[in-house]
Amino acid sequence: MPNWYYEKKDLKNTPSIRDGLDYETERRYRKEGARFIMNCCMSMDLGHNTMATGVVFFHRFYMFQSFRQFPRYVTACCCLFLAGKVEETPKQYSDVIRTVRTLISEQAFMSFGDDPKEEVMTLERILLQTIKFDLQVEHPHNFLRKYVKCLKGESVKQQKIVQTAWNFANDLLTTTVCLQWEPQIIAVALIHLVCKLSKFTSSKWVGQLPTHLRWWDIFVADVTMEILEDICHQVLDLYEPTNTSTTNTESLPQLPPKPKRAKMSPTSKSSPIPNVAKPTIDEKLESMPVPKFMTTENANYANYPPAYGTMFTQFTSHFPQPPPNSQPLPPYPTHPPPVPVPPPHVPPPPWVPLPQHYHPPPNPPAYYPQPPPRHRGDFYP
Repeated sequence: MPNWYYEKKDLKNTPSIRDGLDYETERRYRKEGARFIMNCCMSMDLGHNTMATGVVFFHRFYMFQSFRQFPRYVTACCCLFLAGKVEETPKQYSDVIRTVRTLISEQAFMSFGDDPKEEVMTLERILLQTIKFDLQVEHPHNFLRKYVKCLKGESVKQQKIVQTAWNFANDLLTTTVCLQWEPQIIAVALIHLVCKLSKFTSSKWVGQLPTHLRWWDIFVADVTMEILEDICHQVLDLYEPTNTSTTNTESLPQLPPKPKRAKMSPTSKSSPIPNVAKPTIDEKLESMPVPKFMTTENANYANYPPAYGTMFTQFTSHFPQPPPNSQPLPPYPTHPPPVPVPPPHVPPPPWVPLPQHYHPPPNPPAYYPQPPPRHRGDFYP
């Protein structure tokens, strides 16, 4: 099977970057394509696995192809169509294209050409060859509940940890973390981050052995804290406020902006980059307006996961509260219970005597009497 995990230096040397696209623009195109797949899945009521599988196909495709050659919206539509087949939630071409047309502008839909169905069908064959027909994809969502169950604590707290980590995993699909680490390691990092946010600590866990220093040693061995810190930093970077006024989200899919090159004289020398220490996760959490506790009222988080979550959403009631000295509202008028009506009297059916048993006469005649014996005739006695 092909290896789908890359170093960070490889992610900055993709075919799109070699084709003249800058790194920040490529990140924006990946994020727009992933969000587009999520919105399509929500509009067509597709499952969560279909959404996540389509996004992973999208990221893997552009590790071998360029955004300048293949428009991101056409590729995202094709990845969603293929993911529906893989996850056994297939949709027709006409349904997918009709949904796509309602989600993007007319200018962006021009990248589908005159025959969108033929365009998607042609790109589907290219997509299968690019990802080397490797259709089996695992997601960190499948490991969250299993890992949290090993932590000893209240079931309500475990449910909140799983729900918040699930939201983080959904938002993390817009990045290239799925191309850097295995889903088991990502699940461990998300649970580690949520435990820090909710101030949840557990010194004992199910299946603990003397050789286990941390709870994730049961599932993933040789995972250093630097790896988890790196994944947590990429999660928190998603929620940092950025200046979106200069971002052109409606640019043509086939015509991304060209990178701007700085004008430097031949004799000028670039100043060395200062070695600034990267803040830790605890320092970053203290400087961000992160709520201390995150709760959810959704008891069926495993059956009905959100399409994508956000870390700063407070699951609180938005209804106005009554004044402190107000009288309680009168109860709603209730109707008296209906009087039971007895069923109508139906007379019993008339008694019909049973027929007497038939007794055949003794020695009944044969139904087919035997014919007389045949003889040869007078010539042959």
